[in-house]
Amino acid sequence: MRFTIAAASLLALAACGLNGTDRYKDDEAAADREANATTRNMADTMASRDGADAASDVPNIPDSEQRPVMQAQVVLDRVGFGPGVIDGKMGLSTENALQGFQEANGLQVTGKLDEPTKAKLAQWQTIPATRVVRIPADWGSEQYMRTPDEPEDQAKLDRLGYQNLDERLAERFHTTIDVLKALNPGGKPAGMKEGADAGASPSVTPSASPTPTPSASASGKPDAAPLPSAFAAGQLIRVPNIGADRIAPGAIEDANWQQTLQSLGVGTEQPKVAKVVVSKSEDTLKAYDEAGKLVALFTVTSGSSHDPLPLGNWKITGVSHNPPFHYNPDLFWDAEATDEKATLPPGPNGPVGVVWIDLSKEHYGIHGTPEPQTIGRTQSHGCVRLTNWDAARLAQMVGTDTKVVFEA
Repeated sequence: MRFTIAAASLLALAACGLNGTDRYKDDEAAADREANATTRNMADTMASRDGADAASDVPNIPDSEQRPVMQAQVVLDRVGFGPGVIDGKMGLSTENALQGFQEANGLQVTGKLDEPTKAKLAQWQTIPATRVVRIPADWGSEQYMRTPDEPEDQAKLDRLGYQNLDERLAERFHTTIDVLKALNPGGKPAGMKEGADAGASPSVTPSASPTPTPSASASGKPDAAPLPSAFAAGQLIRVPNIGADRIAPGAIEDANWQQTLQSLGVGTEQPKVAKVVVSKSEDTLKAYDEAGKLVALFTVTSGSSHDPLPLGNWKITGVSHNPPFHYNPDLFWDAEATDEKATLPPGPNGPVGVVWIDLSKEHYGIHGTPEPQTIGRTQSHGCVRLTNWDAARLAQMVGTDTKVVFEA
């Protein structure tokens, strides 16, 4: 995704734990089937049901290799300790996730996939690192549009949505397009027999040609064609086996927010937290329940030398789903001299992603990002930035009674 405006906001807001397995009970599965047939009030057809109600048009294709780090990332992601982008590699976000898991489970906090940690994670050893899904047919009819660079051009759009099917697919499975390509060599799921057909061929082929600069159309909106795609609707594809994506029937009243949760692979069964602690030095956000138990941890980006994280105790004044963004160049030290105030439309590629958690510190909040791979690696304009999927999970955990602490 493209990130062109740093994440501080001027939004004016009106004012269960995760078991990781997603193994449905019979009554839950029946309720979901009925809801899906009538109100679509559940996760999409690519949801992880761990063997229950498996899609009949998706063959069983064992993976061609073992992926121990990715399997650990998948489990950590399911149980609330977000490894950031799931890529099968040890890195900052995965080490942070392991530290959170170890702390929550009374293990020595090493940040390593050591033997005691492997033993504790073994209860989820039946969850494979990857699974094969079929990309929904209706994804081929979605309108994708490249995100313009300039705020004034972004403001002319109705939505800052995904730039192509590949980007949408990567965010759905908490990964990157490059990881998806590696899991699907030659456009087919790893482990698929030679000569087997993976399904639909991409309707738009990858291109090495530079993307043209958007120009104004007759309607005044930027003429921004979608980026080329390597994958297509109807195609079989191997993806990280993320879970905790069940949307309980009737749990979400806002249809747009429900659709956002579906597109992010985020479920509604989230723990309620009493306190959130953001550590600038550790690049982490820790969430604690009423009893003081650590129930979730996410890697974050927080502040910079120009706009340091405002240390102290803060309150949550509201949570906005799919928020627009009111861009005021006067508040950004790196804004162009020619920039003007603009209201940017909502969408996953907006500057604050899909969620804004407003704080009692004016202009500061906790929010998502259109660049998940940069979390913990770049600076922000003082706010706390997470991946869109982690922000969506956190938004369901907190409320106006949740305490927020920013510490060095």
